[in-house]
Amino acid sequence: MNRLRALLARLPAVPIVPTPRTLVLLALLAPVAAVVAATAPGAWVVAPAAALALMLLAVVDGWLAGRMVRFTCHAPADAEVGQQAQIRIEAEIERDSDAPAPEAALGFDPRLGEGGAVAFSLEPTGHAGMFAGEGHIAPVRRGPGELHDLWLRWPGPLGLAVRQVHTRLDDRIRVWPDLSPVRSPVLQSFLRDSQFGLVARRIRGEGTQFEALSEYEPGMDRRRIDWKASARHTALYARENEAERDNQIVFAFDCGQSMIEPVDGLPRLDRAVSAALMAAYVALKGGDKVSLFGFADQPQMMTPFVTDTRAFHRLQSAAGDLDYTAREPNFTLALATLTARLKRRSLIVLFSDFSDPTSAELMVESVERLVRHHLVIFVTMVDTELEELTTGEPDTLGDLAVAVNADALARQRQLVLQRLKRLGVDVIEAPHETIGYRLIDLYLETKRAEAIG
Repeated sequence: MNRLRALLARLPAVPIVPTPRTLVLLALLAPVAAVVAATAPGAWVVAPAAALALMLLAVVDGWLAGRMVRFTCHAPADAEVGQQAQIRIEAEIERDSDAPAPEAALGFDPRLGEGGAVAFSLEPTGHAGMFAGEGHIAPVRRGPGELHDLWLRWPGPLGLAVRQVHTRLDDRIRVWPDLSPVRSPVLQSFLRDSQFGLVARRIRGEGTQFEALSEYEPGMDRRRIDWKASARHTALYARENEAERDNQIVFAFDCGQSMIEPVDGLPRLDRAVSAALMAAYVALKGGDKVSLFGFADQPQMMTPFVTDTRAFHRLQSAAGDLDYTAREPNFTLALATLTARLKRRSLIVLFSDFSDPTSAELMVESVERLVRHHLVIFVTMVDTELEELTTGEPDTLGDLAVAVNADALARQRQLVLQRLKRLGVDVIEAPHETIGYRLIDLYLETKRAEAIG
C-alpha cells in the first residue's frame, strides 16, 4: 500500500523545535547569569543576550535542517499474527548540510504490536536529499488494524533544533492466522516423503475400502483371500484394499475467556489456530475433508467441508474471523449444535482450556455426549504459569499460599484430563510449539487404525 503525500500543498509550515541540547545550554546560562549579577551587576544584560543569541542560533539551525518535499509510506495489506511485518518510509528533504539522518515514528492499533508505536531512523539512499528506513511490527491479534499517525523529524547541522511534521494515516493491515508452521521446511519435507505427498497415492493392502483383486502369492496374509472370487476363477485371489479416505475432520475452537489469555505473547486461541491449520493441511493432503467450528457463549461459525488443498485459503480466511470473546463458553449449546450439523461419524478436534471446576464439569458432560457418535481429540496447552507457581521456591507466606492454590488447580486439571481419557477421548497436553506436530502424529495414527469411519 503506497501513500504519497505532498507536504508543500497539504501541510502547514513545518515548525522548528529546540532540541534537548538547546534546553540544557539554556539551563546552564542560569547559574552564569547569577554569577554575573553578583560580581558585575552592570553587566546583567550579558546573560539575556546570550540566551537570545542561542535561541536565534537554534532558529537558524532549524532553517538549515531543510524543507520536507514529500514522503511515501509503504505498508503491507496483509500480515500474520505473531510474525514481523515491514513498513517502509521514504522521504525527500531539501538540505545541503551533513546533519544527522531523519527519524520516523508510527502510531497504530495495539493489535498490530505491543505499545501501539514504533520508531526508527531513515538512512540516505545515495540520491541527493533522499532517505529511507524500515520499521517492523509484530501483530498480536487477528483482524483489521490501522496505521493512524506518522511523525517525521530531522535535525539541523548543529543539533540545536529539529523540524518535525505530523500527519494522519488511514492505512489498514489485515492480520491473518500464522501459517509459518504450514510453510515450515519440516512439514514440507514430511509431506514430500510420507504417504500423504504432494500427490496423494493410493495405499493398497491397508484399510477397509476395496480396491482390486490380485493373484494370491506366498507370503500374503491369508485373511485377505477372497474365497468366493477364488472359487469362481478356480485359483486363489486376494483382496487389495485402499486406505480409507474422505473422512470428516472438524476443528472446534473454544473462543471464550480462557482461550484469549496469552501464551508467550499471543492468545491461546491464535496458537490453537496455527496448530489446527497445519494439521488441516496434512488432512487435506491425505484426502479427507476439513471444517472449522468456533464457539464461545454462542456458536460463532461453522465452515462447509473443504475437500482440496486448493481451497485451503477458505479455512485460513474463516480462521481469521474467529472472534475473541471475554465470556465463559457454553459447551452444552455449542457441542449440541455441532452434533446436529454432522450427518455422519467424524473426527472432532476440540481446542479448549478450563480455569475452574464448574466450567470443566460442563465441558466433560458435553464431550461425553459427543463421544457417543464421534471420535474426539481434546487439545490443550501446558499451563506454564501454573507450573512455575507450583514448582517455584516460596520466599514468604504469601508465596506459599499461592503455591498451594496453584498445586490444587494443577491436580484438578489432571483429574479432568483423566476423566476425558476414561471417556475414550484422546488428550494432547503439550507446549504450544509442539501441539501441531503431536496432533498430526495422532491424526495419522487414528487414520491408519481406520477408527474414524
